[in-house]
Amino acid sequence: MCGIVGAVAQRNIVPVLVEGLRRLEYRGYDSCGVAVLSHGEPRRARSVARVSDLDAQVKESSLAGMTGIAHTRWATHGAPVTDNAHPIFSRDTVALVHNGIIENYESLRTMLRDKGYEFVSQTDTEVIAHLIHSMYRGDLFQTVREAVKLLHGAYAIAVIHKDQPHTVVGARQGSPLVVGVGEGENFLASDALALAGSTDRFAFLEEGDVVEIALDGVKIVDRQGLPAEREVRVVAAYGGAVELGPYRHFMQKEIFEQPRAITDTIPQGDEFTANLFGENAKDVFADIDSLLILACGTSYYSGLTAKYWLESIAKIPTQVEIASEYRYRESVPNPKALVVVISQSGETADTLAALKHAQSLGHAHTLAVCNVATSAMVRQTELAFLTHAGTEIGVASTKAFTTQLVGLFVLAVTLAKLRGRVDAKQEAAYLGQLRHLPAALNSVLALEPQIIAWSEEFARKENALFLGRGLHYPIALEGALKLKEISYIHAEAYPAGELKHGPLALVTEAMPVVTVAPNDTLLEKLKSNMQEVRARGGELYVFADADTRIVSEDGIHVIRMPEHYGALSPILHVVPLQLLAYHTACARGTDVDKPRNLAKSVTVE
Repeated sequence: MCGIVGAVAQRNIVPVLVEGLRRLEYRGYDSCGVAVLSHGEPRRARSVARVSDLDAQVKESSLAGMTGIAHTRWATHGAPVTDNAHPIFSRDTVALVHNGIIENYESLRTMLRDKGYEFVSQTDTEVIAHLIHSMYRGDLFQTVREAVKLLHGAYAIAVIHKDQPHTVVGARQGSPLVVGVGEGENFLASDALALAGSTDRFAFLEEGDVVEIALDGVKIVDRQGLPAEREVRVVAAYGGAVELGPYRHFMQKEIFEQPRAITDTIPQGDEFTANLFGENAKDVFADIDSLLILACGTSYYSGLTAKYWLESIAKIPTQVEIASEYRYRESVPNPKALVVVISQSGETADTLAALKHAQSLGHAHTLAVCNVATSAMVRQTELAFLTHAGTEIGVASTKAFTTQLVGLFVLAVTLAKLRGRVDAKQEAAYLGQLRHLPAALNSVLALEPQIIAWSEEFARKENALFLGRGLHYPIALEGALKLKEISYIHAEAYPAGELKHGPLALVTEAMPVVTVAPNDTLLEKLKSNMQEVRARGGELYVFADADTRIVSEDGIHVIRMPEHYGALSPILHVVPLQLLAYHTACARGTDVDKPRNLAKSVTVE
């Protein structure tokens, strides 16, 4: 979602700010801008196009300065027009960028209008800029500390003032912000990736922190206003991960990176051990009697898949909830449940809020499955399993999803082993299956030419159904989500047995029905559901295991998977669904990596 970059240096910082925005483009945005202090005055450039357009503006206007802030905005309050793009100014004195949502902006706006402030944007952000301007008494750091006490909601901000030309002040509450530490220069960003190439030393701010960066150092206070030390960590630069290479889009690159990502995520060693999840994981796992999984979007579907593994392999009751719903309903907490939160970024606002809510209800044991070791989610949970997907640029998640599934499968087998449900022979078999996954995935990726042929048919459609049963129903959900996200085709997924309870009314020859057909115990039931589609003139597109005896005929199109993969079959079957969505979107000419209205890291509610 929205991205922030800020810097104080003894050189022209504009190229660093623009490059930082370029690195944050994957998060999703609809406008962008940069502001610097130049000859004692704030100057800015803003665009409702891409960062490349902003860069051209900056060069044409010769915008330069040694102190500045920059932003990519994903519209919440106000349309994506130039007046609403950040940085937002207050009386040509204060410049500010903001991620998040201010819930009490209307009352603050009324108060500030009464003081004579004119509002030229529709944003809640302008309230913060005017508030800081109205409270400024010569010390920007102190002013921001006082101003944020009046804000209700979520925010990460970076602000500059023309009277303090070598200072940027930041603050965070519910939205991430990191400090980049350099030599004679310092930085702020919403994501360490933005500063790759400028520094590899980062301090991660905690909730309620306010920070001042200057040429000679960094000053931080916590929510109580007390001086705070935040550990400076060396984080390897991600620069190579954002290079497209020979691929047409980042999504395609990331689909084909899955064998390597899964190899990197599979634990080393010859057994499943609790230590994979943290030093005290064995004690925690011995103290739980159930799991509560909280997640959003694609991560929620990985949780739904994991429920099947956890209950069938580990025999442990598992509940899966959409994080944004869980936090707002009356629930019955179980202090003996392990709360598992799943997120690619570890900064998903709804999931973080759900985690906090669960902890407030007395859930003591928490585990994060996450791709970012330095994320808020990993820092706020007792245990963690880190996936190794690497940086994922495409908004539609691919390799993050399959590596999450690997981590959750490892969790299921580990719990099963500790509970005496898996013997040494079965443990070795599961480990062998995991290690064969990358090779099996390469065989699935080789199906791409056949899938491209299907995509040419799908590109002419406006609706599609996806069917799966049991363990593969969540995979059908994920396939439908991918298609709608990037091709803008309306797609829905159902358990195949539910067809006759309503969705069958939609089936005609114009409605392609994608079916996930592994050779499992529900295969014959699934075949009956497929006949229900054919009887209504529907066109079936089936991803079938080689030994299912499902063959292509009139109205049934079949692509054969290379092998049946048992409990890990979902990880294989989701990949052709990713490729189908990708090539359909390409055929329709959509912006695959940056689909309309969507953001990569959803850091607002």
